[in-house]
Amino acid sequence: MMKKTLQDIFYILLGALIFALGVNYFTIPNHLSEGGILGITIIAHYLFDWSPGVVNFVLNVVLLTVGYKFFEKRTFVYTLISIGACSGFLFLTEDVGRRITEDTFLASIFAGLLVGVGLGLIFRTGGTSGGSTILARLTHQWLGWSMGKGMLVFDLVVVVGSMFIIGLEKTMYTLLIIFIGAKAIDFIVEGLDEKVAVMIISNAPEQVLASITKRMSRGLTVLDGRGGYTGQNREVLYIVINKQELVQLKDIIKETDEHAYVTVHNVHEMLGHGYKASKKSA
Repeated sequence: MMKKTLQDIFYILLGALIFALGVNYFTIPNHLSEGGILGITIIAHYLFDWSPGVVNFVLNVVLLTVGYKFFEKRTFVYTLISIGACSGFLFLTEDVGRRITEDTFLASIFAGLLVGVGLGLIFRTGGTSGGSTILARLTHQWLGWSMGKGMLVFDLVVVVGSMFIIGLEKTMYTLLIIFIGAKAIDFIVEGLDEKVAVMIISNAPEQVLASITKRMSRGLTVLDGRGGYTGQNREVLYIVINKQELVQLKDIIKETDEHAYVTVHNVHEMLGHGYKASKKSA
């Protein structure tokens, strides 16, 4: 338990450093912005020359003080550490940050990548960066908004507001930063091991089951189904696989029963074990 906690703290600190480098080496030197509390922090720096690290810390601590009761103890502690680390590294690196490139497009790409990777490492531990996450939890509690809707609204409000400070063109580049950052976060949190769930309705379920188990070394779940129109009982096969294995699975199904009905769904998260058959049993 202690080893896992120390490992999580290490990733939070590493993520905070990468996050700060993205802001101080690419975002601010190229007069770009961000969404949420980070965007407000950057705009305050442009307007008043206030330290991004100090402003980020103050704003997030105020929000965390208001919204702490909506976090579990572990998430609260990790969020507090991440706020301190992100703000600290923003402060320590703000004077060493130099414009590495004058190409705004290139700067937007690397700003999004570094900020996204940094936040992704923090999110992967179960912590948050504070900011919009706290505001989203508050609106979820008080207004009934979903977390996604709350974060999107706050990010868009800040981005649109920043347009009056950095101009329309730089605001468009800022949207690119946010998009790339979101993709980078997903990549770090979910990794390359993206899962899909596949449901198979076949007139030859036993043959399909045997072929998949033998050729892919995968276990399947057999569900009892009934046709809504015909009323006919039939078995429905359910399997969760890596997305890279989907082509192979579809080929096997087509070879076994070309008339099989197949649906594919993205899997956001998978917990537990037992989804992969052993090679020995295959």
